[in-house]
Amino acid sequence: MVIGQEGKGRKGGPSTSSGEVTTSNSPIEFRLDPASGVPTYLQLVQQVEHALRLGYLKPGDQLPKVRDVVASLAINPNTVSKAYRELETKGLIIGRPGQGTFILATLSPVVLPELDGLRRSLHNWLAKADGVGLDESGIMALVASELRDFYERHRESRDGAAGDDTESVA
Repeated sequence: MVIGQEGKGRKGGPSTSSGEVTTSNSPIEFRLDPASGVPTYLQLVQQVEHALRLGYLKPGDQLPKVRDVVASLAINPNTVSKAYRELETKGLIIGRPGQGTFILATLSPVVLPELDGLRRSLHNWLAKADGVGLDESGIMALVASELRDFYERHRESRDGAAGDDTESVA
């Protein structure tokens, strides 16, 4: 997912490496991972939700037109429409006939002053992981495993603390 690249992907913007000029007015450009096992429409939904959480998309921003997504990703228009319907059902977007599809609401954004520092740390960590030979699948597996373990330990410590309190009260 490429988000908020000024000048790229905008109407009349610069040519792409293949020489085509893109026609989208949207601050988001979708990317697909065919090896992820996640259905295509759901990848689009998740990318919009992530962009909303990180503050890259805001109410009033326009999503790419279905025909532009179809042309850039070579997917069925029904797939894009299904993703947009899902986002509309969630109350996140609204379609305006003849104008396009626009962000209507946002999700709880991550607004930490430390976010830029965390992003830099993560970038450095990813560079290290790449340097020792981990590919994208290995990195994703490691992150997913650690994230799951982190929240499991967090839940156990919280439940254990609550359990200790209830035992001492009884």
